[in-house]
Amino acid sequence: MIRSLHTAASGMEAQQFRIDVISNNLANVNTTGFKKSRAEFQDLFYQEIRAASAGNAGENRGQAAPLEVGLGVRPTSTQKMFTAGDFIQTNNPLDMAIEGDGFFKVRMQDGSSAYTRAGAFVTDRDGVVVTQSGNPLDPPIIVPPETQSIVIDRDGTLKALQPGETEAVEIGRVELAQFTNPAGLKSIGYGMYQQTETSGVEMLGVPGEQGLGTVTQGMLETSNVKVVEEMIDLIAAQRAYEINSRVVRTADEMLRESSNIR
Repeated sequence: MIRSLHTAASGMEAQQFRIDVISNNLANVNTTGFKKSRAEFQDLFYQEIRAASAGNAGENRGQAAPLEVGLGVRPTSTQKMFTAGDFIQTNNPLDMAIEGDGFFKVRMQDGSSAYTRAGAFVTDRDGVVVTQSGNPLDPPIIVPPETQSIVIDRDGTLKALQPGETEAVEIGRVELAQFTNPAGLKSIGYGMYQQTETSGVEMLGVPGEQGLGTVTQGMLETSNVKVVEEMIDLIAAQRAYEINSRVVRTADEMLRESSNIR
């Protein structure tokens, strides 16, 4: 019965962790480019009470299956789900959405690289195209002063129209990065991810080539969180938590009955 108390407690902790993950998904339902997470679990090791045995000829037939009992569950990982979110039209000339695979590559303040699906870009005081947090695209793109309009082709080419000109001039190109295992990327907040050993090395390319998606101007990719799905998972996690708490109460009642034996 003591064993069942610890086993049920591990189940309650696991469901609490699952609810924490779901709550973060729901909190970011309106976050641009956000990718939901899914909690993954693994059963703990088993206590073997009696091993399986084949038995001896002419004697008993042995134990066909072992006698063992599991000792609970533990969370093992939170896997990012990189399914595409819905697209919304903003008509902002520097807003970009990736239709397909790929990430925008940006340069962090410490010089390291990060990757994002959030394409809400602006320009700083020097005309550099940056994220909402002020991190510039990599390679950097500078919009000339007095630019009247910006055109972004589906292959990531940025063109700027200057006063007195009739044709827009190319000022840079957005490159996209892809990974062999994007689920292995490390989340660092602000819609950013960093490369890890499990994600593989970045593979840069031109949008629309080598399996990369294309860039659409004036649109943003919304979160891929589906509220109905998260609510169903929340209800399932709550019920599982209640069942495990019921096991704790039952084990406690059995212990109390044992202690009252005269």
